[in-house]
Amino acid sequence: MAEKVVLIDGNSIAYRAFFALPLLNNDKGVYTNAVYGFTTMLLKILEEDQPDHLLVAFDAGKTTFRHETYQEYKGGRQKTPSELSEQFPVLKELLDAFGVKYYQLPNYEADDIIGTLATQAGEKGHEVKVISGDKDLLQLVNDQITVSLTKKGITNVDTYTPSFLMEKMEVRADQIIDLKALMGDNSDNIPGVPGVGEKTAVKLLKQFDTLENLYENLDEVSGKKLKEKLETNRGNAFMSQQLVTIERNAPIDVSVDTIGYEGYQTQQVSGFFKELGFQSLLPRIQEGGEGESVAESLPDIDVKVVEEVTPDLFTGGEALVVEMLYENYHTAPVEGIAIVNEDSKVVLSMENAVKSEAFVSWAEDASKEKWVFDAKQTAVALMRHGVDIKGISFDLLLASYLLNPSENNHDIPAIAHRMGETAVQYDEEVYGKGAKMKRPEDDQVVYEHIVRKAATLYKLKGNMEEQLKANEQYELLVELEMPLAVILGRMEHRGVSVDVSRLQEMGAELEERLNKVEQEVYELAGEEFNLNSPKQLGPILFEKLDLPVIKKTKTGYSTSADVLEQLEDQHEIISKILLNRQLSKLKSTYIEGLLKVVHEDTGKIHTRFNQALTQTGRLSSTDPNLQNIPIRLEEGRKIRQAFIPSREGWVMFASDYSQIELRVLAHIAGDEKLIEAFREDKDIHTQTASEVFGVPASDVTGEMRRQAKAVNFGIVYGISDYGLSQSLGISRKEAQAFIDKYLESYPGVKTYMEESVREAKETGYVRTFMNRRRYLPDITSRNFNKRSFAERTAMNTPIQGSAADVIKKAMIDLEEKLQEEKMEARVLLQVHDELIIEAPEAEIKKLETLVADVMENTVELDVPLKVDSSYGNTWYDAK
Repeated sequence: MAEKVVLIDGNSIAYRAFFALPLLNNDKGVYTNAVYGFTTMLLKILEEDQPDHLLVAFDAGKTTFRHETYQEYKGGRQKTPSELSEQFPVLKELLDAFGVKYYQLPNYEADDIIGTLATQAGEKGHEVKVISGDKDLLQLVNDQITVSLTKKGITNVDTYTPSFLMEKMEVRADQIIDLKALMGDNSDNIPGVPGVGEKTAVKLLKQFDTLENLYENLDEVSGKKLKEKLETNRGNAFMSQQLVTIERNAPIDVSVDTIGYEGYQTQQVSGFFKELGFQSLLPRIQEGGEGESVAESLPDIDVKVVEEVTPDLFTGGEALVVEMLYENYHTAPVEGIAIVNEDSKVVLSMENAVKSEAFVSWAEDASKEKWVFDAKQTAVALMRHGVDIKGISFDLLLASYLLNPSENNHDIPAIAHRMGETAVQYDEEVYGKGAKMKRPEDDQVVYEHIVRKAATLYKLKGNMEEQLKANEQYELLVELEMPLAVILGRMEHRGVSVDVSRLQEMGAELEERLNKVEQEVYELAGEEFNLNSPKQLGPILFEKLDLPVIKKTKTGYSTSADVLEQLEDQHEIISKILLNRQLSKLKSTYIEGLLKVVHEDTGKIHTRFNQALTQTGRLSSTDPNLQNIPIRLEEGRKIRQAFIPSREGWVMFASDYSQIELRVLAHIAGDEKLIEAFREDKDIHTQTASEVFGVPASDVTGEMRRQAKAVNFGIVYGISDYGLSQSLGISRKEAQAFIDKYLESYPGVKTYMEESVREAKETGYVRTFMNRRRYLPDITSRNFNKRSFAERTAMNTPIQGSAADVIKKAMIDLEEKLQEEKMEARVLLQVHDELIIEAPEAEIKKLETLVADVMENTVELDVPLKVDSSYGNTWYDAK
């Protein structure tokens, strides 16, 4: 019976993967994109081909026997990027983990190793598959040997059989050598015959069959110039033939018999994937791997399923995990609750927990310490069942986020594996991923998994706290992030009321407006067409209306927003098209999107605030994103009309920090002029314009103030001369002069920026004034773009992060003050520098004073904080 032999061109596939995928790093800063792409291809081979024999061949070095024939062989190639070359050792470690043999031979190329083994295997009657990105290997194709060439990405291939090769390239496998000899190969610096391309070479081979026969009958070649080229380059043609011929009898030390493949140990590959950060590939090896499974390799754990909770279960130092499979914990069912302490490991259902007086009493007792993963999620899950949890003294999610803000996976197993604790599976290993995610039928599997997570949390707490204290971040966790998490949980659970009928009205109004704008576009274009089709819009703009072409794509003219914005002053149709796009997005994303997420039981929207996502410490919002409702267009602002108080006689109240980031900049930089301007309550943009343009404040024009405002806020975000030139519509030279003048006017800011970069280069991170860190591994990169981005980030993160810390602290102080004053007012939303509150109208007068006092005095800066407040019947009216 024929066996399956798979031979992989290691260098070629790694090279393709590197350039097909964006640069990826794992948490240790090791580049992994080539390894990741190679791995996806390897998994596909193992799943689909199930080879009996498998080898990855590598090039051994730059010099081969071909250089003896032609010293310039491969001479035009650029140096391999260091980001790729450093991945080859990692790739070989990966192959070791999979149990896949690899081989290289001095003085020979991977092609020669593959050619020799493929020939041997074919002669033995085996079925051979070669995988590469190099067309040279097509010369090996025969009835036993197929060659799969990557075309787009890594896993998308064309598989060449003799018939497919003839159909695709119109030559036989044995003619591939002569084809390359005639047309040459720039990538390998093979000269061929200059001026002979693939079409001409194929035509010649169809007529003469071989290179030798062509030169024996050169007189029969039609075309004087072609004949001359062939004659002049006879030597090059035969030398090229020699260079492209794969050696099929190389002196290799491996054979088909020594490259047998018996599968891989799942645990070994799983561990390597986790080390590299390839979490998304884990489910594939659980299903397809052989050997001992991860679950079987885990140490035994004693799990007690409790039907009735008793007070003696609690010691006052418990790890608590409330398990939910799905991301939206406002609607996801609870799969189980695990409680672990030094004496026991138990699991119970939510139903049994909430009906147990002992559990509820413990949960709501602030003196009983609870260590949790994600205090906000835990609080919301329990609030949904009438339990108001108190006494949370440690949050593993927030601790991990503060220690590793650039990480994108902070679940318990990921944190554990990063810290060397492997006695817990990843969630996808237990539940599956995406559409395949579901609770296993065996309850014991679920219960053990939840308890393992709680036990891991219990074990990690001390280590995490030590790291936070060493970083001077422990107070940031326990005094800012954890109290805020519970407040955010209450806000989310409370939700914000929505006037559904008003949203529907706005949808109808937008539809009417859209129809009107579309008709105006058609009138200006002189015909009707599909406004959403670039293929139809492009010819209208650039052929019929003869507007200047800014950019082309593979399929025609680019009609992207940045292109249209550059053309806006060229024709009135452009502003109509841009307006159409904005209105369409408002209708689909915000009107229709908001209607979909109104909770059917509460009639409210329950957004989720992401507390452990951004590297600056800012909160973000999802499902829906209420921080991102567009307000530049009046139609966008009007969407806020649908957000209303939840009770009769109540109003919406909004309090917004005024220019908080600029005030933070003044404080951090210690710039005397900035500090003085804020202390004297001057208009900071007029002040800056006065400084930069060298005119009295009274002579500052509106345009001067606009430009100064762009620079003020641009400095906060690390703006470049290019960014400012784009923002203001001026040249880069003018923009740089503007920035230079600004920094000359505010020398403290310039010193701060230089010191931030210096500190980042020395320590590898920058800090906010509450000791939030952001790590910047690219601050010393040799890549200019990466280094420049890191330097800008070093300048702006302390400002943005400190501003985020201020509003977080203000939210905690405000919650305490409202409870202390026994007021009914409550915070509903945080939108960047603004808090949205609902309150009885009778409390407004007091609220105006109280909120401003709390927000303006939450921290002490060298400049005063300033808050603007307003209120009305809707969120829209509160602005």
